[in-house]
Amino acid sequence: MTHSLVRTRFAPSPTGALHIGGVRTALFSWLYARRHGGQYILRIEDTDRERSTDESVQGILEAFDWLDLKPDEGPYLQSRRFDRYREVAEQMIAGSLAYRCYCTTDELADMRAQQTARGEKPRYDGRCRDRTVFPEGKPHAVRFRQPSEGQVIVEDLVHGPVTFENSELDDLVILRSDGTPTYHFGVVVDDGDMRITHVIRGDDHLNNTPRHINLFRALELPAPRYAHIPMIAGPDGAKLSKRHGAVNVLEYRDRGYLPEALLNYLVRLGWAHGDQELFGREEMIALFDLSAVQRSVARFDTEKLNWLNQQYIKSTSTARLAAALVPHLENSGVTVAGAPATLERFVEAFRERAKTLREMAERVHVYVVDALVYEPKAAQKFLQSQAAAPLRAVREELAALPTWSEAATQAVVERVAAAAGIGLGKVAQPLRVAVTGDTASPPIGLTLELLGRERTLARTDRALEFIAAAQTAG
Repeated sequence: MTHSLVRTRFAPSPTGALHIGGVRTALFSWLYARRHGGQYILRIEDTDRERSTDESVQGILEAFDWLDLKPDEGPYLQSRRFDRYREVAEQMIAGSLAYRCYCTTDELADMRAQQTARGEKPRYDGRCRDRTVFPEGKPHAVRFRQPSEGQVIVEDLVHGPVTFENSELDDLVILRSDGTPTYHFGVVVDDGDMRITHVIRGDDHLNNTPRHINLFRALELPAPRYAHIPMIAGPDGAKLSKRHGAVNVLEYRDRGYLPEALLNYLVRLGWAHGDQELFGREEMIALFDLSAVQRSVARFDTEKLNWLNQQYIKSTSTARLAAALVPHLENSGVTVAGAPATLERFVEAFRERAKTLREMAERVHVYVVDALVYEPKAAQKFLQSQAAAPLRAVREELAALPTWSEAATQAVVERVAAAAGIGLGKVAQPLRVAVTGDTASPPIGLTLELLGRERTLARTDRALEFIAAAQTAG
């Protein structure tokens, strides 16, 4: 029996935050299903009841909602399928495909210790495989009766054919003594019941695959095609961890990355289409193919992600960016309703200058709060006695402006400079430091428009007081 409709799945364990590597696996699975007109299933593998949490499940769902990688089916929870796993295990015992194992933890530890001492590979020795006496009431696990001869050839869609000897595989536990399924058993039963045709996962699972294929064969189910993708490492080649930056995908949302930029970046980690860097969602679907997935480890580069995110900030609609900017401003204590100019105007002013929405919010922050701190070197250089006269002249003309706009405020600065016979920078730069606290901002007219009349005049007055106080001090 074979399945004609492509069905992929992503099956995270809710024992912590959704890792960035997991998102890439989910993206590849989602793209492959979309490319082939198939279906993508989300399954939560929460059989580890001690470590699995509802909070982690919600975090996974929140992440997929943000990324717009919603499944066609699911989420299915393994914890709601325990009866199914026990049913299949009992069927396997009845068919001599599995057996009850009464070995205690101490016995298994002693077994492994003796094997290690003899220089052998630690493994279950099958001592319960042909047991005929079954102690009543004694706790027991259930083990799969692994074939002891022959080979399993995994026709991997990334690595090509990989051969495993059955003699190297021991009888794995499929049900623990508490009746819960192991990962190996649950994943095979689920993939069979859910008619999964293609499993895309990290290549750290490649060595598990012959066990899974043997289980599929024992259950007389078609095994999926497998594609084991390379792991993600940090720039130094070591396993990706927090010291390389964020690992939890929702941290990228909170740091101001756009979801489409993150997905675009992840699709290029281990996959390529020539030298192309920017891919829209529909373009990714049309072009993605497992044959182009690389076998080598992919290295995460935050600087490249920042560059990519900036490209999306530049091209995304102003209205959408303005809406996405709100939580970042609110997280810094800004009441958005009190901004002196529309958020759209801020977006237009800073979209060319910010790599992330958080960075944009930081740039906007000075325009929408009353407190202002001068950058020491900027104040020392530009808020000197010679700046006082131009600042007073600018302040007088700005206060009298009938209309407050970029063009009108820019014209005032130019008139004051011309009247004083000095360069525009001799007026604009002291004014910029006076009203923003630093030397970098959009063009001075736009800066003043964004600040608004009241805040501009108040800050100019404060700068004049700062200069006067410095002169008095010495």
